[in-house]
Amino acid sequence: MVEPKLLREQRQTRYFVEQLSGEVSIDMIRVPGGTFLMGSPDDELDRRDTEGPQHEVSVPTFFMGRYPVTQAQWKAVTALPQVEHKLNAAPYNFKGDNRPVEQVSWYEAVEFCTRLSAHTGREYRLPSEAEWEYACRAGTQTPFYFGETITTEIANYRGTDDGSLGWSGSYGQGPKGEYRQETTPVDHFNIANAFGLCDMHGNVDEWCQDHWHDNYQEAPNDGSVWLTNNEDSSRVVRGGSWGTYPRNCLSASRHVYTPDYRYYRIGFRVVCRAPLALAFS
Repeated sequence: MVEPKLLREQRQTRYFVEQLSGEVSIDMIRVPGGTFLMGSPDDELDRRDTEGPQHEVSVPTFFMGRYPVTQAQWKAVTALPQVEHKLNAAPYNFKGDNRPVEQVSWYEAVEFCTRLSAHTGREYRLPSEAEWEYACRAGTQTPFYFGETITTEIANYRGTDDGSLGWSGSYGQGPKGEYRQETTPVDHFNIANAFGLCDMHGNVDEWCQDHWHDNYQEAPNDGSVWLTNNEDSSRVVRGGSWGTYPRNCLSASRHVYTPDYRYYRIGFRVVCRAPLALAFS
């Protein structure tokens, strides 16, 4: 049995705190720009054609939320003035201020970003697919940022088999684990990748800005959002969730939903441009 290599030592992380209301804030982590190979290599276990061809992408520096947006953060922003869409202050199935918000559509996640932008004067948005994968990998090229496999001791996903769906609770030579059947608080595992980001594998799938494409043929190589001419196109989610098997939590794994879809496995996190004082420090 192969256990994932997990580094728990403290790393210096640059970030700023975006205050929302009272004691509610968002830690925005600096993700330094760089170049990486996006997608999965041809020999990766359980690879799908939608994850290729693997290609080099250069991503500028940006800031990303340390965690998926929590219910406390969601409630604080839904109290701000409406821009385009109404927002339910409590849409989630699993309740807890420090759990990720779920059961929000792509449109509602975008409305959250728009209200947050108006409140702060900073341009918040959903990440591009390239930004999301670059941030998740944090300089690695293994299936998960912590190595070749994954365990339910360090991520929240379905660690048990489901014979009816043909799902395995383990990935590669990794162990099977538990099935919590619900989200966990975003800081439950108290671990982060090399950039200082948490919960990138499992817990909730995360909306990205991009329209869905069946593969990476002709994908941009500058980290930008990849759109089509159809504003109602399906959108991308990344990261896997509490209710899915470990293969869907891979750094390169990607799935598609219509932008009006709500589900208790889907949440999101936000990104913004790097403040000049922190972008090059």
